[in-house]
Amino acid sequence: MMLSRRTVNLGILATAGLAVGPTLAAASDLKAIELPPPWKDGGKPLAQAVWARRSIREYVDKPVPIEVLSNLLWSACGVNRPATGDRTIPSWRHTLESEIFVAAADGVWSYDGKAHRLTQILTDDVRAETGMQDFVAAAPLNLIYVADGRRLEGASADEKRLWAYTDSGFIGQNVYLFCASEGLATVFRASLDRSRLAKTLQLPETKFITCLQTVGYPKG
Repeated sequence: MMLSRRTVNLGILATAGLAVGPTLAAASDLKAIELPPPWKDGGKPLAQAVWARRSIREYVDKPVPIEVLSNLLWSACGVNRPATGDRTIPSWRHTLESEIFVAAADGVWSYDGKAHRLTQILTDDVRAETGMQDFVAAAPLNLIYVADGRRLEGASADEKRLWAYTDSGFIGQNVYLFCASEGLATVFRASLDRSRLAKTLQLPETKFITCLQTVGYPKG
């Protein structure tokens, strides 16, 4: 089911109250969003973005427009070389093991960088499960960074964690610089109940959560 831009703006990017608890939605209830094409120019010069980069933990109740979300996800981990499928971040041995899930008021969405598309995997609001801090439940977006261990073939269990966390750091810095350029607030986080959230997302055993990143507009 494809959504109009108006429907998307009123859906994924709206803030709302918490749902009672996460449930697995029927496939027919889930949605897909074709994101607008990512930007190819604009934004602040790199030096200005680096000077402005910081962690912010207070957010206003303001939705993030779909065009901004599109550019945010592309900057984080999108494809910048369509001919090869290579992305905006480096990856250990080109394994491309990193995935991004977006927790918003209307559910959890999986970002497909190659297709530049969001696919809904849950319809419930699980933002409160994405961290220990109070602000995560009300911030408009929480990005969940997930690694697929199957793609890290040839690495030991410890090495898989090392490289997955390293690649998440690359994503996180891209998000920081994008937010600094666009007047958004963000904070990279590692304090969460990974087992609980993985169960909520129904991740297979081969996939694991590394870190998260909250995104919204700053208060004040």
